[in-house]
Amino acid sequence: MASKTCVSIGVFSVAKLVSDMKKALRKSDYVEIRLDFLNPSHVPKCLGLARPYLDRCVCTLRPKSEGGKFQGSEKERISILKLIAEFNPYLLDVEYNTLRKNNGLRQYLKRAGTDVLVSWHDFAKTPSEKSLKAMAKKMSAFSKNIKIVTTASTIGDTLRVLALYKGMFHRSNMIAFAMGDYGRMSRILCTKLGSPFTYVSLGKPIAPGQFSLDEMRSIFKLQK
Repeated sequence: MASKTCVSIGVFSVAKLVSDMKKALRKSDYVEIRLDFLNPSHVPKCLGLARPYLDRCVCTLRPKSEGGKFQGSEKERISILKLIAEFNPYLLDVEYNTLRKNNGLRQYLKRAGTDVLVSWHDFAKTPSEKSLKAMAKKMSAFSKNIKIVTTASTIGDTLRVLALYKGMFHRSNMIAFAMGDYGRMSRILCTKLGSPFTYVSLGKPIAPGQFSLDEMRSIFKLQK
């Protein structure tokens, strides 16, 4: 199974984002560039500067309603998502609810040949195993790449998320783990169960329970 990392980078400066991206890619397989942290008018410049590295980038433009920083209109966000698609990143992270509600965007991304990572987050809890499996099935209708992230307050919560991998090895591009202290182990184990990579930080975590790149690299070395 994969022991790969994806460094999440969320900063408010284009120069800092590009600098951190280059630094991260010296040690990490991929980076997630959180474009929602930037002023929307700065996104085109950022994409231009990042173009040589986009084949190793997961591009994310998360709205505030989904735990992100983007505060513009949904129409503006959809327009920027389409722009990002034109730069052909490794993956374009688009929320399940966004794809479900926007047939025009779905068709645009299909025509562009964009590899979409359809994502769904629960920032309050971890639903039942039955609900999680039902969500995974619905999400897989939009892409072979799916990401399900919940919030764990018990070990049981974490085990329910990891149970998604059982019997789903054919969906090798599924990323499923839990946030929070109780979910930390899922960020390690997910790569052993089928996830193509695990999300880490360059230093300070930008999500609850996130390991740093150096911490995760040390963990992977110990497992060899």
